[in-house]
Formats: sequence, structure tokens, C-alpha cells
Amino acid sequence: MNDYDVIVIGAGPGGYVAAIRATQLGKKTAIIDKQWMGGVCLNVGCIPSKSLLKNADVAHTLLKRGKELGFSFDNLNLDFGVAVKRSRQVSNRLVKGIGFLMKKNGIDVHMGVAKIVAKDTVEVIAEDGTVSSLQAKDIIVATGASAMVPPVWEVDGEKVLTYLEAITQEKLPESVVIIGSGAIGVEFATVWNSYGVDVTIVEMLPRIVPMEDEEVSAELEKAFKKRKIKMLTGHKVEDIENVEGGGVKITVSSGEEKKTLEAEQTLVAIGFRPNSQNIGLEDVGVQISEQGFVEIDEKMATNIPGIWAIGDVTGKLMLAHVGSAMGIIAAEAIAGKETHPLNYEMMPRATYCQPQVASFGITEAQAIEREHEIKVVKFPFQANGKALGLGEYAGWVKLVLDKKYGEILGAHLIGPEVTELLPELTLAQMMELTPAEIARNVHAHPTLSETLMEVAHAAEGMAIHM
Repeated sequence: MNDYDVIVIGAGPGGYVAAIRATQLGKKTAIIDKQWMGGVCLNVGCIPSKSLLKNADVAHTLLKRGKELGFSFDNLNLDFGVAVKRSRQVSNRLVKGIGFLMKKNGIDVHMGVAKIVAKDTVEVIAEDGTVSSLQAKDIIVATGASAMVPPVWEVDGEKVLTYLEAITQEKLPESVVIIGSGAIGVEFATVWNSYGVDVTIVEMLPRIVPMEDEEVSAELEKAFKKRKIKMLTGHKVEDIENVEGGGVKITVSSGEEKKTLEAEQTLVAIGFRPNSQNIGLEDVGVQISEQGFVEIDEKMATNIPGIWAIGDVTGKLMLAHVGSAMGIIAAEAIAGKETHPLNYEMMPRATYCQPQVASFGITEAQAIEREHEIKVVKFPFQANGKALGLGEYAGWVKLVLDKKYGEILGAHLIGPEVTELLPELTLAQMMELTPAEIARNVHAHPTLSETLMEVAHAAEGMAIHM
């Protein structure tokens, strides 16, 4: 029996951060993972996809913007396999870094399948079948989530893919149908389209990126149309059929109308299911929702004392940085330290399509639905010197404000590198700053961040460059 203060099940962005913070607070800690350090995000998700998106941006520039930027090529060759290999190198480097952090912090790493057999005991079955028993007063469940695929849609990794197969394949398809237009769907659409792949997006809801502000959806749709990405919104996938000799047929419907799409591949990107089954949670009485999410309080505690849960398995907000923040709170709560509850609605959300999408808080429509008296202001990137210099000036920054007090209720951005602009706004919201304070914060020129200062001036009725 190996005795610890804290056992963390899952070594993704939530789990490994929780383990580090627990050791920083004096807790003897172990971490368990069945597959890889860093979880989905570092290995086959957030990190390698950003590497591919960088390559895609360069490819798009070379293929589509050469004349504008003053260069041309007689024999341009784009090797997607090299892009994939580079993405693997980036991931591997970061994964090794996580291993180093485990050693640095004295965290014991156990690779294998974990199961909670008592509220203070976890069994680990290693790949060679060896079973070890770990014991701790506190157990943090950070097992993440897996791609949601209807049982009738068989994922074969060749014709029908999830993000897992898509992100590692080195050969580009000639055509692809992407089912779902959330972050994964629009990011892969950006990558493949940049390399000349014929891309069609099918979205069941009335607009793409349906969780974003309506104006953001419209702006992204306009940008995607310009890039020749086809979009079928308000369409439901009825069937996926393998075609003899290669490719797939996808039957979609809108009301009574049906049509058939043909492509070499289809990517299923319709969401995630929590990995809460078969790890012993039910056996020890942990409360799980009908959807399979582990139910927690603001300190990440489940209904069973000593068992905690963080990240995607809780369904609060399936984002790596949110999982990390939850991990810190859980570790601090275990150590009896003062901590800070999360406002999930105000968590930053980032999508790395082209143009990028970034947001937090509530949308304009949600504010109206909740009967807020609001003020909405926008500032366009076409009035920003840095954006014009980059040649990427589509989009804008939009603030949804409480009309009486100037409180930031939400921010919605679409444009160049807008994901990097979020922290100033989320910090302002957290510290209860108003646009008046943001406007008086002098921003370096020329920078994209000046759009934040400009939209803040606009909120005060004194826009400078608009």
C-alpha cells in the first residue's frame, strides 16, 4: 500500500496543475494516467492544433495572398506531413516538460487504469497487468471527456474521424464534411481549407459557432464564405454511409428537405461525453448527473467527503484553462487555504479559426433576455493601424455593458489575434473596472490592444478614431 495525502486521477491540464499546487501546499501527492502526461490538450488537442493552425496561416498566405504582399512562386510545394510532424514535436516537448515538473515537485507518477475502490483507496492496473493499491485522504478526479459519436456512426479513422484521428493524419483529404461548427469544427475547417481542401460544414443549429454572440456568428460566416468554405446551417445529419471504393455519403435534412453530400472524409465534432464511468464513482456513492457529469460545489467537492472533481468530467466549462483553475481551487480547498470560487460565465473562451473568435460573459441576446438595461459598443479592426499593417482587419471588438453602472456584462471579439486581447478585459471585469478606467489606461501604439482602449472610449461617448 502506497500512502499519500492526495491522489489525482488524470494528468491533463486540470490534473497535473492540481497535483503541483497540492505539493506546493505541503501535500504528498500521486498522479495517475492511463495514457499520457498532459492529457488530450497537450497531446492531441489544444497544442498540436495551434501548431497546425500556424502552418495553415502560412499556407493560406502563400496560396492566396502572394499578389497582395508582393511575392510569387513558380513551384510552390506544401507538405502537410511536415506540418503534422512539427505539431507532434511541439506536443512531445511540452509533455516532457510536464514529466520534468512532476519530478521537480516530487509527485509520484503511476501509469495505468485507475479505479476508486473505497473513498480513500485507488487501484491502478498497469499495462503489464500489475495491480497496485494507493491510499489517500483526498482523491481528485480529473478524467476529462471523450468525443461524442452516435453509436450508428462508426469511426474507422479513415473515412469517419474524430479530432483524435484528424489531428495525427499526415495525408490531406481532397474533400471533407465537418459535422458541427464549435471550436473543433471551425478550427479544422480553417486548417484544411488553407491547404486547398474542399470543406463543407454541417451545423444543426441556425448559425455556426452557435454558442457565440449572433453578430460574431454572422461575421465568421462572412469570412468563411470569402474563403470558399461551404456551410449548411439548420441541417441535421441523418446518416453516414461508406462508399465502396472510397469516400462517404452524408444524408442531411432541413425540415422536409433532404440532400446527400459526398466527400473523401467526414469529421464528427458534435461535442464531448464525460469520462465518469467505470472508475468506481458510483460504487462509493458519488453523485453523477443524468448526462454523466460529476456534481461538485464551488470548491470542487463532491457529495462524498474526500472525493473532489475538476475539469471536463464536471461539465462546468470544457476548456483546458478552466480545468487548471479548478485544479488550483481543489488543491487549496484540500489544504484548508482560502480560495476564490470561479464565475464560469465570465471565463474566457477562445477559438483559433481565421479570423479568431474570443469572448466571455453573456451575449447581447442573453442580456436582453435577462432584462438587463444595456449599452452595446463596437470598434472595428479596420480603424486599427496594426491590423491594417498585418493585412488582417476584418472583425471588431464588442462590449455589452450595464447601461446605468457601466459594468462589463460580456465581451465578444472577432479578428486578428483576439484571443490574446481577452486577459485585459477579463481582469477589468473581475476587478469591477468600467470602460472609463480601461480608456484611461494608455496602450502602446501601434498594437491590436488599442482596439480595447478605443471601444472603451466609445462606451464613454468619446471615440477617438471612429
